Amino acid sequence: MKNDIQRLIFLALLLIAMPSYARQDESAKVRFAYDVDFEMRFDNREFYRSAFSNSMTIFGARLTPSFGIYVPQYEKKMNHQLMVGLDVMKDFGASPVSRLLTGGAETDETSPGLNNSALFRELTLYYKLNKATDKTGLELYAGIFPRRVSEGSYSEIFYSDSLKFYDNNLEGLLVKIRRPKAYWEVGCDWMGQYGQARKEKFMIFSSGRSQIASFFELGYSAYMYHFAGSEKARGVVDNILLNPFVKFDFGSRIGFQEFSMRLGWLQGMQHDRVFVGHYVMPCGGEFDIALKKWNVTLHNHLFYGADMMPYYNSLDAGGDKYGNRLYMGDPFYRMNDDGTEGPGMYDRLDLSYEPHIGRYLSFIISARFHFHNFRYSGCQQVVGVKFNINEIVKRK
Repeated sequence: MKNDIQRLIFLALLLIAMPSYARQDESAKVRFAYDVDFEMRFDNREFYRSAFSNSMTIFGARLTPSFGIYVPQYEKKMNHQLMVGLDVMKDFGASPVSRLLTGGAETDETSPGLNNSALFRELTLYYKLNKATDKTGLELYAGIFPRRVSEGSYSEIFYSDSLKFYDNNLEGLLVKIRRPKAYWEVGCDWMGQYGQARKEKFMIFSSGRSQIASFFELGYSAYMYHFAGSEKARGVVDNILLNPFVKFDFGSRIGFQEFSMRLGWLQGMQHDRVFVGHYVMPCGGEFDIALKKWNVTLHNHLFYGADMMPYYNSLDAGGDKYGNRLYMGDPFYRMNDDGTEGPGMYDRLDLSYEPHIGRYLSFIISARFHFHNFRYSGCQQVVGVKFNINEIVKRK
């Protein structure tokens, strides 16, 4: 980690020096740029009523500063950025304990790095292209960049809220296209390089939506997740998920910030090439209704269908459970926590308050309740704070 920090300092000095050098040439237009992203999340989970997920409390914060160079090309209506940063994250209370409590053994919980070097999770480094025409905007990201730049409408079966908090960055490529009444994105996240114990993993994902009328929207989300093997555990599982949807929002017509209804279909296609040998096709329908007024939102999500994670408790060739390594969505979509098969119903009710505080700051407090087949499964209490300067600041 020490070497990583030294490399970061070197890159920072290099990037800061480049604009100064470029200004010696009057034709050069290189500028200094920076971005700062902060997030704090408190998430108390009381899931003792079901076996889908463990009760726990997630409480932590992260700071992700980045800086680099900004190069405009005004005549071509485009600009370029090269950015480098550091993802610093702390789980509150995760401080080193005495070896007396572990019988003298050195474990992850006794490491002094929990208070310093272990907080530096990952370097971020990426290139960004931004190009605009009269009615079309194009953005391209390549490298290791923040997950928040993805703007797709993904159901929580795609990515759970805890995954988005802990896996803060994408490694690969993202292309975004924006029109006055439409948005599309496609990307690739390379999550694992083949190794002795590390599995080869990558995901190709896409999302899009088009506003057909002022109150009517069509959209989709999809991914193809390639969960391959390692030297220790051979094998490949293909996990494909498609989610077309329609959305109606009548909020502006009745004086609400939002009064929306969304109907969607979830279609899975999963293939364990070694232990099953054929595709399984779990599917189901979902219905969302959201009502928002005075920054208070009441949102209900209803899903009826099959177990969308049929291999969750299966083992790979090395004897390790697939679990959340294969399925990154909310585990409540497993439907039946008692091992029974057949379709089921999952309902989630959210009540949240998100006041408008400032341009760069968002704050939310919410309560979330989970139900399966008309039985109470657990609840969450969430408080979140986000601060982000998501625009380029140029040095004169």
